[in-house]
Amino acid sequence: MKILGLDSSGLVAGIAVVEDENLLAEYTVNYKKTHSQTLLPMLDEIARMIELDLEEIDAIAVAGGPGSFTGLRIGSATAKGLGLALKKPLIQIPTVDGIAYNMWGARDLVCPLMDARRNQAYTGLYEFEGTEMNVLYPQCAVGIEEIIDVVNQFEREVVFLGDGVPVFREYLREHCRGPFSFAPAHMNKQRAASIAVLGLQYYERGQVQTAAEHRPDYLRMSQAERERAKRQAQEEQRMNGEEDKQAEPE
Repeated sequence: MKILGLDSSGLVAGIAVVEDENLLAEYTVNYKKTHSQTLLPMLDEIARMIELDLEEIDAIAVAGGPGSFTGLRIGSATAKGLGLALKKPLIQIPTVDGIAYNMWGARDLVCPLMDARRNQAYTGLYEFEGTEMNVLYPQCAVGIEEIIDVVNQFEREVVFLGDGVPVFREYLREHCRGPFSFAPAHMNKQRAASIAVLGLQYYERGQVQTAAEHRPDYLRMSQAERERAKRQAQEEQRMNGEEDKQAEPE
């Protein structure tokens, strides 16, 4: 069973190929180039290095959100294009679950933090029990204070990881009531290998979709959508005000 994993949900771009219990290849770039510049060349390089015929893969696992709107669109478009061309199913992995899976086997609580701007984080809370990852608080977009309140309720040691750690580091130090730590560099960002391994588990449970069915899960509106909704609300308010004035008796 071969699973191709893709992750471009954040600053990191990653490609990985997992065959059963073996990680055949992983290519990760955390640099200022756009994912549209890096993702397909990385795939070409991996395919060349391990002599991979893409027709041999069984499914394509992709980090399906939340995350960077542009990054998610690039990853989803790449996965959909490959799925349609190769006639392979897609497996949509929640981005935050994928980050948490980097810490497989951890005895502490695991809390990924992706910077969602405006003092918010894409986050969740997880624990590992044997070989299983349990979701204690599903991935969501919330204010940093809300997720830390949840963490504090468990009164357990927690490890934080993700690109939100540098952003919220001082807040964590001031507001976490229990012991905590930060994941090291080789674990603290998105990894396509984690997406691929989770993809294998999803595939075995039949949790797949067609390329045509795949849609990223943004969790919240983009800035352009928020601004459009605000303008619409203001226009409706203005129109209602004019109607109220017309209805007033003289």
